[in-house]
Formats: sequence, C-alpha cells, structure tokens
Amino acid sequence: MTTATMPTDSSPALALGALITEQGATPRRVSDFLDSLSEDDRVAATRSLGRGAQSKLWRLVDGFGELTLDHFVPKGAPVFEPVRHYGRNTLPAFVLFEKRFYRMGDGSSIGGANFNPTFIQGITGPGYFVTREDKNTREVLVDYHTVPTEKPADWPAIKRNEVGLSRFVYGFMIDRMRRVSTQVTIGRANRNGQDMSTWFTLCRKDAP
Repeated sequence: MTTATMPTDSSPALALGALITEQGATPRRVSDFLDSLSEDDRVAATRSLGRGAQSKLWRLVDGFGELTLDHFVPKGAPVFEPVRHYGRNTLPAFVLFEKRFYRMGDGSSIGGANFNPTFIQGITGPGYFVTREDKNTREVLVDYHTVPTEKPADWPAIKRNEVGLSRFVYGFMIDRMRRVSTQVTIGRANRNGQDMSTWFTLCRKDAP
C-alpha cells in the first residue's frame, strides 16, 4: 500500500490539488492542510480548483464531519451583517463569485444572495436563497425555491428566482453543501430534483 505524504510544493494551490487527486487521498489531510493556510492563501487555493478536482473533492468528503448553519454565519454575528464566502464554480464562464450569508431578524434563520463581480449580476439578479440543515446527511441545503422576507438594507431588492432571466440560473435549484474544513465547503447543484454535474467551492473569510 502506498503511504500518502504531505506535498512540499511551495504553492498552496498546487499542494491542495495534489492532496485531493493523489492516490490515498483522505478528507482529514485536506482539511488539516486548508486549516494551516493563511486566510488569503486558503481563498486562493480553493478558488484554483477546476472541475476534476472539485468532483473528486465532493466524493472525498461525503460523510466527513457535520455541517451546520453556524458554519455560514458564525454564532454571535450581528443580525443582517453579511458573512462573505468566496467561491469558484465549474461553469464554462463567470467562475469566480461570492455567496454572502446573513442572520435574519429572528436570530436563527440564515438567508443570503449571490454576488458576481461582472455585468452578469444585473442580468441574472441577486439569486436570493434561504438555508436549512439536512439532519439525515449532516449537510446543509441552499434553497432557491424559497427567498427570504428581509435583507441587509443596502442589498438589491428581493426577487423570486422563477421569474425573468433568473429562472435559467437560480430557478428550481437547491445546492447541497458538504464540509471540507473549518472555513471551506463544497456544493453540488440540483435542479428540479436532479443532481447536476456542476460543483463549487466556498471559502468563508472571517477577517474584514
């Protein structure tokens, strides 16, 4: 049996890719490596992962640890204060984006929206969602079927995702999220009850 060793490459992005794709990869080694990085290196490394690495990572972390709503908005965060998660998806274009989560007025429900740095944001809309825990799988669902009723004051207006051009991007969607490390998750899109061959990583950034 081949014993896996920690990569020594000086690039966090290349080292992370090697940890995920090497023979004998384990979710614990990936998690420990990500936790060892600086915040900026962690964001850059997770945003470097392409389709093959993300697909492998999704399978690798199946059942690894419990993911709760507190991962997306840590306990003690003020109501309506956004928590930024920097993402990369496996779509052909507009691969870099953010999901921003916030605690709603009841103090427990978590809502959020997507933010894209390109012109596409104005075309597709913000893509509001609510989150809920799946206790059976210990995963979290990002649900675009239901939109929040309240939002941070300076965010775009809340709109349903099944109308206009937004329906082709966020309509009829639920993202299933799995834990990777303390700040990192990976998601897979599901549309109309069917899993899609589309994944994305998210890395929470705790510093301002």
